[in-house]
Amino acid sequence: QVQLVESGGGLVQAGDSLRLSCAASGRTFGTMGWFRQAPGTEREFVAAIRMSVNITSYRDSVKGRFAISSDNAKNTVFLQMNSLKPEDTAVYYCAVGQDIGPISWQRIYDYWGQGTQVTVSS
Repeated sequence: QVQLVESGGGLVQAGDSLRLSCAASGRTFGTMGWFRQAPGTEREFVAAIRMSVNITSYRDSVKGRFAISSDNAKNTVFLQMNSLKPEDTAVYYCAVGQDIGPISWQRIYDYWGQGTQVTVSS
């Protein structure tokens, strides 16, 4: 049985940093990513990594501020979020999938975490 355990969310002020973690158990995965959903909006891609080839991808609004990394031995993915802005406020979801398809596409992800709240105050 696959389980994803997320941690690291919280309430911070604009300009602060947070680090999200997601540990996957049950099997190994080729792609791990982060998505977010703010109230009244659709879930959107944030960042992802395909570990087999060490490829990363980011949505434009977080480039230069967020960094995704992984510990393959522990099947864990991290999202370092710096210079946070109020518009980054959302529930952040970890997702894991296989080694096929564009890593920004939600459809390639097979399992999703429960989500962790990130709130950035101005």
